[in-house]
Amino acid sequence: MSNSRNGDTKPPCLPRNGLVKIPTQPNGLGSASITKGTPAVKNRLCQPSSVPAILSPALAHRSDLPNPSLASPLSLATLASVSSPPGASLVGLNASEGSEQPSPERLPGSPSERQLAVDEKILNRLFWYFSACEKCVLAQVCKAWRRVLYQPKFWVGLTPVLHTKELYNILPSGEKEFVSLQGFAVRGFDGFCLVGVSDLDICEFIDNYPLSKKGVKSMSLKRSTITDAGLEVMLEQMQGVVRLELSGCNDFTEAGLWSSLNARITALSVSDCINVADDAIAAISQLLPNLTELNLQAYHVTDTALAYFTAKQGYTTHTLRLNSCWEITNHGVVNMVHSLPNLSVLSLSGCSKVTDDGVELVAENLRKLRSLDLSWCPRITDMALEYIACDLHKLEELVLDRCVRITDTGLSYLSTMSSLRSLYLRWCCQVQDFGLKHLLGMGSLRLLSLAGCPLLTTTGLSGLVQLQELEELELTNCPGATPELFKYFSQHLPCCMVIE
Repeated sequence: MSNSRNGDTKPPCLPRNGLVKIPTQPNGLGSASITKGTPAVKNRLCQPSSVPAILSPALAHRSDLPNPSLASPLSLATLASVSSPPGASLVGLNASEGSEQPSPERLPGSPSERQLAVDEKILNRLFWYFSACEKCVLAQVCKAWRRVLYQPKFWVGLTPVLHTKELYNILPSGEKEFVSLQGFAVRGFDGFCLVGVSDLDICEFIDNYPLSKKGVKSMSLKRSTITDAGLEVMLEQMQGVVRLELSGCNDFTEAGLWSSLNARITALSVSDCINVADDAIAAISQLLPNLTELNLQAYHVTDTALAYFTAKQGYTTHTLRLNSCWEITNHGVVNMVHSLPNLSVLSLSGCSKVTDDGVELVAENLRKLRSLDLSWCPRITDMALEYIACDLHKLEELVLDRCVRITDTGLSYLSTMSSLRSLYLRWCCQVQDFGLKHLLGMGSLRLLSLAGCPLLTTTGLSGLVQLQELEELELTNCPGATPELFKYFSQHLPCCMVIE
């Protein structure tokens, strides 16, 4: 559940078996695909936190969280006092066993300082300032800190990523023993991402994770050898799973979907699975009447598949992402807009056969859309943007990356959209300074990406200071983005994050 969308790359600051943040979109549109979100959005997960000094006893009685401005920064090393052993796992599948935890009496400092260092009221406020990786380290300092940090409230919205080799310990006899997952259960994780696992690994996980039968709501399997039988066992045993992701799993077939999919599943993501074609969509449409979100990346899905959706999905499904479905044409778009009229999020990224006529169908029939992704659709022209501007009055996010036929004229149409908050124009090679002038009156715009636009000059980009409400501006690989320009932006757009 990391977002390339279908990739597995994790931020460099996270360990291999680390925790991957699942960010929520500020506009409530769900997680972003690979074409959405600027590098700043992704890198925020890796930025160090601002750590406050230990709070005063008076402030500790406050019920609200501490105000960072009331305390001066304190380094992580100073706060922890006890460093972790070299090479220690940040997550620690079973870190509490086999390692000596220092007691409060052994912590350096005066008795009053040691008492403050283990005061649970203070710690419950203090630990909110740390990232997931830092919390994993701090939990190894002493039992008091671990007891506080292992409360489920500190891990909400995080998904553990476990690779096959991390699921087993090698015993002195050479045999493999499945690791203890008790530490994850104490923290109340209700979602997991398993990478490279087999049917046997999944069965071991179910048997060893105390919350697996009812408490796990989300499962993601990536680059795994799960078969039809393994998929059926997993969904039969894990009765709480309502969100399922299958990425790079090439051993299950469409027959496995027919035998294992359960009506309780409300969100399904299938990507880069070679056996997924039209019959898989038929199974999804008939077996998942409560489906609210479908993310699909399959090269063999055709227009026929989009006609399988029933009236039930038409009422419930609000998110559909068809990424790199190369065989989908405008005929498939006709089937889709008639079957799923209540969509609020739609991605046709990489559906290279869709043209302006397909976008016209979308604009005329899906008036509730708040997010539309047309990236890597080379046949899209300015005419499609006119359709969007005329009919999609609720649209808040528009992704046009690599739409190489879009010109300044298309941007003039978009300038009339009063609700648009995020606009992505990465590598739109025909956009020029004149087109940027059309955007300067868009007071609702909060995020603008112009990465890789080769014709934009320093003069044209400098005019963006008129967008005083802008919060994020991406200018990577823009020839016109000079050091002087970034300095100018820092002075005139102080509240905007400018990505160089």
